Amino acid sequence: MPASLTGINDFQLTHQSFIMQRDIKSLLNPALQNIATYKVEGGQQAEIKLNQNESPFDVPMWLKEEITTEFIKESWNRYPDILPYRGMKAYADFLGISADSVMMSNGSNEMLYTIFLACLGPGRKILIPDPSFSLYEKIALLLQSRIVTVPMLPGLDFDTDAILKAARDEQVDFIVLSTPNNPTGKSLSFDEIRLIAGSSDALVLVDEAYIEFSRQRSVLELIDGLPNLVVLRTMSKALALAGIRIGFAIANPRLMAELAKPKIPFASSRLAEITLTRVLANYSLVTDAVSFILHERDLLYRELLSIEGIEPFQSDTNFLIIRVNNAAAVFQSLQREGILVRNVSGYNLMDNCLRFNVGLVDENRRLIEKLRTL
Repeated sequence: MPASLTGINDFQLTHQSFIMQRDIKSLLNPALQNIATYKVEGGQQAEIKLNQNESPFDVPMWLKEEITTEFIKESWNRYPDILPYRGMKAYADFLGISADSVMMSNGSNEMLYTIFLACLGPGRKILIPDPSFSLYEKIALLLQSRIVTVPMLPGLDFDTDAILKAARDEQVDFIVLSTPNNPTGKSLSFDEIRLIAGSSDALVLVDEAYIEFSRQRSVLELIDGLPNLVVLRTMSKALALAGIRIGFAIANPRLMAELAKPKIPFASSRLAEITLTRVLANYSLVTDAVSFILHERDLLYRELLSIEGIEPFQSDTNFLIIRVNNAAAVFQSLQREGILVRNVSGYNLMDNCLRFNVGLVDENRRLIEKLRTL
C-alpha cells in the first residue's frame, strides 16, 4: 500500500478512536439533553384501543376503493407538487376562504415544526398554558427558546387572566393555545381567544385539532382582522384520517407567505390530497361520526359520575379525563383486560388521571363495566 494511503488510514483510525472516546452527546444539539423520545405507554395495539384520541370509525371500504382507484393512475416515479396545492385549494374551498390563506402538511405535527421554525429561535419567548400538548415544549426546547408557562386552574380550565398578564409582563413573542386542549379536554371561548390575540403583539397559534367536538366555535373568521393569528387543523380526529397524515395551517395570506418559507417541500403525497378531496366530498360521514361521538361522550360522562372513586371532567373533545385513586394500577388492570387507555398522570395538575377517547358502543360499555369492578 502506498505510504500516503497508509498515513490516511492511520489518521482515520486515530480520529475514529478519538470520536469513540468522546461523549457522543457533546456533538449533538445540547437541547436534546432535556428532551425524551416520544413513546406511547402500553403500545399501539389492543383489543379495545382508546389511548390516542382516534376516531372509532374507519373510512368505509367503498370510499377507500374510490381513492385508491384514482391514486393508481398517478405517476409514482414523479415528485408531487412542491406544496400540495390541489389539497390546499380543496380545503380552502371547503372552508370558503382564499387558497393563499391555507398551507397543508404531512399531519399537523409537521405543521407545528414549520410554524415554530418560522417564529422561534434562541432568546425568543413562547407562552404555553400548562398542561398542554407536549410537542409544543419539545420543539421550543430544540429551538433554544425560553418557555413561559401559565398553569391551568385547579379544575383544568384555562386561566385567561393569567395568560394575558404573562403575555404582557414577559413580552412574549409567541403564544400557542390548544383549544380544545389536549390533554385536559377544556376550551377557551371565542371571545377569550379574540381578546388574547387582539391585545398581544405576539404571534398567536390556535390549535383546533378537536374543534369539531367543541361547544365553542372556531376562530377561523378572525384571521383577516387579526394579522397575528394562525389556526391549526388536523384531519386525524373527526375526519378519521390519522393514518394518512394531513394537517393544515390557516392565516392571512401575508403571514402565510412567511410561515411557508421553512416548509419541507414534497412532504405531502398525492394519496393524501386525493383522500382529503374525496372525504370532503362525502362530509356527511364526518358529521354522522361526530354526532355519534358526542352522544356517546355524554353517556359515558353520566355513567362515570355514578361510579364511586372516579372523578370525571367535562370534555370539549372526543376524549374524557378521569381522576382515580391509583392511575397506574387502573391502567394496568384495564390493559390486562385488553383495554388500552392513556395514563396522563405525568402532566401538571393531572395526578392520577387517565384519558380515553370515545369508542364504539360495545367498547364504551366494556370500559364502564371494568371501571365499576375496580
